[in-house]
Amino acid sequence: MFRRTLLSLVAVAALAAGGNAWAQAPAADIVDTAVGAGQFKTLAAALGAAGLVQTLKGAGPFTVFAPTDAAFAKLPAGTVEDLLKPENKAKLTAVLTYHVVSGKVMSAALAGKVTDAATVQGQTVKIDASKGGVMVNNAKVVTADVQASNGVIHVIDTVLLPK
Repeated sequence: MFRRTLLSLVAVAALAAGGNAWAQAPAADIVDTAVGAGQFKTLAAALGAAGLVQTLKGAGPFTVFAPTDAAFAKLPAGTVEDLLKPENKAKLTAVLTYHVVSGKVMSAALAGKVTDAATVQGQTVKIDASKGGVMVNNAKVVTADVQASNGVIHVIDTVLLPK
């Protein structure tokens, strides 16, 4: 009897929470969320080589424009391998931090706007959400608002390169 009552209470709580009690669990951090998606192996390797994994597992909040493996594959042949060399760590760090904005910026806050956003790297990216989609410089946001415990990920189709 106790067990049936407990299960009923859990079911009622799940319905009150929107019908899915598992959806209420806190999301993983940005790094674990990206790794779990399976399409960011190159990004994960680059974050490791640059020593940025612990930073992006930190409190944040961060907004990350995350290029997919396909985005990295669009770079000229040998570019990724060159960036991953230990002697190019500073350059790799600059490229990666150019994809990160401090704070949590959801796509709804950008809808219909064209704006510049300061990156952690120090330069700005142009965000254009005025034409039905969202562009970050020359990269298209293909999936927006992927929630993480310490920020948000916007998946992009092109690697952003600082000037």
